[in-house]
Amino acid sequence: MNGNWFQNRWQRLPEAVIRRTQAEQLRSYLRGVVLPFSAHYRELFRQHGLKAGSFRSLEDLQRLPFTTKADLLNSPERPQRFKDFILDPDTRVLRRRPGVLLRAAVHGREWVKNDLEAEFRPIFMTFTTGRSAEPTPVVYTRRDLHHLATAGRRLVEVCAARREDRMLNTLPYAPHLAFWLAHYAGVEGGVLGLGSGGGKVAGTAGNLAYLRKFKPDVIIGMPTFVYHLLHQAAEEGAHCENLRRIVLAGEKVSDGLRLKLRELARELGARDVSVLATYGFTEAKIAWAECPFPHDQPWSGYHLYPDLGIMEVIDPETGQTLPAGQPGELVYTPLDARGTVVLRYRTGDFTDGGLNYGPCPHCGRSMPRLLGNISRRSEVKEMTLDKIKGTLVDFNELERVLDDAPGIGAWQVELRKVNNDPLELDEVILHVQRVAGADEPQVRNDLSERCFNRIEINPNRIVFHTADEIQQLQGVGKLLKEQRVVDHRPAATGVSTPVNVTASREV
Repeated sequence: MNGNWFQNRWQRLPEAVIRRTQAEQLRSYLRGVVLPFSAHYRELFRQHGLKAGSFRSLEDLQRLPFTTKADLLNSPERPQRFKDFILDPDTRVLRRRPGVLLRAAVHGREWVKNDLEAEFRPIFMTFTTGRSAEPTPVVYTRRDLHHLATAGRRLVEVCAARREDRMLNTLPYAPHLAFWLAHYAGVEGGVLGLGSGGGKVAGTAGNLAYLRKFKPDVIIGMPTFVYHLLHQAAEEGAHCENLRRIVLAGEKVSDGLRLKLRELARELGARDVSVLATYGFTEAKIAWAECPFPHDQPWSGYHLYPDLGIMEVIDPETGQTLPAGQPGELVYTPLDARGTVVLRYRTGDFTDGGLNYGPCPHCGRSMPRLLGNISRRSEVKEMTLDKIKGTLVDFNELERVLDDAPGIGAWQVELRKVNNDPLELDEVILHVQRVAGADEPQVRNDLSERCFNRIEINPNRIVFHTADEIQQLQGVGKLLKEQRVVDHRPAATGVSTPVNVTASREV
């Protein structure tokens, strides 16, 4: 089936057509691009007796082993392992292809040479942003940048931005996917954009000046910094009446945080603001967004691009692909990537709502959508709650507890050891900014009750801070990504210490 047809109708197709077309495109992609030019996957396919024709339907993807983050990490034995996943085209193979010969006859050899360079030669690079491992480079060719631009334009469309809108991009200048996707969103979506570089470049004062002078209709940024910026703007009596969209990237977004941001926007004079989340990861080279939805209705889910990649939901224990609507771990396979290519990439991210192929109830588009909350597996940690055993604590849920809690604004979770002794129990300290008018004892009791009811721990201490103090703790204006969870526990010499907190009933 013609790829342009799929690209033009990506948001108007039923599930059966999407899955059939994806399978066709996957076979073509494997046969013409991946297997000829990826030594890693060519060997993997040989070991498992697979070929491009082995994938007659999307169910056949289960025959292909997963790629994980560990596969991409460098090691002393293989210090540049990431290069194993970069396509290395063989010019001898390309020259013999009928399509290349035909283009050479029509356009000339030099034209074909430049065209193939645009398709396969790496010209751009981003890096993974996780703190748990060394950043991994991901390379793009000009063709990949075209797909990134397409994803940016679609983000503008899904978020219902208008060409006459002004967009303030407060994401930090960095070789990270989020900033560059936002950049291309403005360029390809035809939206007038201003990139401030976030707090580290322009500072709070500079971003406030942009807010006043530029008067954006759309603000895009990381939730922690956007909250800080709007809170400061409200404190100073600034106005931004035409603000319509707040688009968030890089952190999870809870219903409570959406509510707090809408309330701050109302203080700036904006009356009907949609707070929308995006989801993406560096290895995919694209990200996806929600469409606007009424505040009193469930959010619409992340609108995926079925012509650019396949999203699976798997059982994290068995690795089996799950049917639509089932919760599980997200696995991604691109359908037209060049440069760095990872097939069946296990993200380590979990969705509690699964995939849905039905029409979006808010915008009417028909494409796969990711529903529910998305959580990171690395943020479910074993905590030493007492001297007898460890307990798993979901920090994804703890973040939602704090975002949803009334009476507080910004916050930070600090992990420490009792008396700074690496062999002692762990403790958790909540640093919170109390909003104006909130009763401190009531906020303290409410937070303790919420933490115990939702994740079965009580913080050891709750410390209240001013807005300036919490900004200092989070590193606003100093770090590329503000710190909402910090670990200050000393490591025990010769002792393996789990990432833990103590469940104390004292506050």
